[in-house]
Order: sequence, then C-alpha cells, then structure tokens
Amino acid sequence: LLDKGTGNKSWRERGIGEAKILRHTTHSRLRILMRQEKTMKVIANHALDPRIKLEPNAGSDRSWVWSAFDFSQGELVETVFALRFADSEIAESFKEKFEEGQREMECLLAGEDKLGEDGGEAVDEAAEALGALKTSDDAAEGDAAEADAEATKEE
Repeated sequence: LLDKGTGNKSWRERGIGEAKILRHTTHSRLRILMRQEKTMKVIANHALDPRIKLEPNAGSDRSWVWSAFDFSQGELVETVFALRFADSEIAESFKEKFEEGQREMECLLAGEDKLGEDGGEAVDEAAEALGALKTSDDAAEGDAAEADAEATKEE
C-alpha cells in the first residue's frame, strides 16, 4: 500500500499486507481494512463508499489508485491510496470485489434490502404466508360466520 507523499509528487510505502473488505455485523456496512504484515498495525481503514473512483495507477494493470477518508491513524483524513498486487489477475479480482461492494453499499445506503441467493423468492413466500395468517379477531369473526351458516342449515 502506498500513499501520496507530502507534496513532492512522490509515493511513500505504508506497508505490505493483506487488504480485506469487511462487513459490520449489525448494520452490514462494508469497509476496507489493511494491516501491516508483521506488526499488524492498521495501515488503511475506510468505508467502501459508492462515490470512490478506482483508477489504474500510471497505466499499470496490477495497481489501483483511489481517494478515501481514512481512519487508520485515529482521525478522519482524506488520503490517496495506491495498492499494488503481485499480478494482474489478483488486481482485477480486487477491482471486481471492490465494485461489487460499492454497488451493495449504494443499495444499503438507499435503504434497499439485499436479495438472497434465490433472488428474493424466500421473501415472496414469507409475504404470502403472512398474508394467509389470521389474527384472533379475524378468527372469531370467521367462527361466528361458520356458526351462523350451520344454524341456517339446521333450520
């Protein structure tokens, strides 16, 4: 992971490690977290915002550049990142997962529910089952109607 230096248009290495896209357990928001390989110090920590533009770094097919509000140093600072990978396949895979996470975050921030692997069929089935349920008031009215029908049959 590289970040932009102090203004002399150079990059400085932040560290080597594994970048992870993590999901928060309660509100399902996604973030990028990267730790230094040996010391486990956090070197990148920012939300996977749908507005982030992932761009190739200087024409390289194994490196991506983006700007985000980083919280790895304990305060929110806008930072330009460059992440370089071992080969172009890994870089392309990272880009796909990054953009997939951005689309998911965009839906989440818009208040939409995430469809399951079945495309929402389980949700539709649950909605139909709930529609077929009757409350105790509905059941009492139904029982009264059945009793009236039986009384008219007997007469």
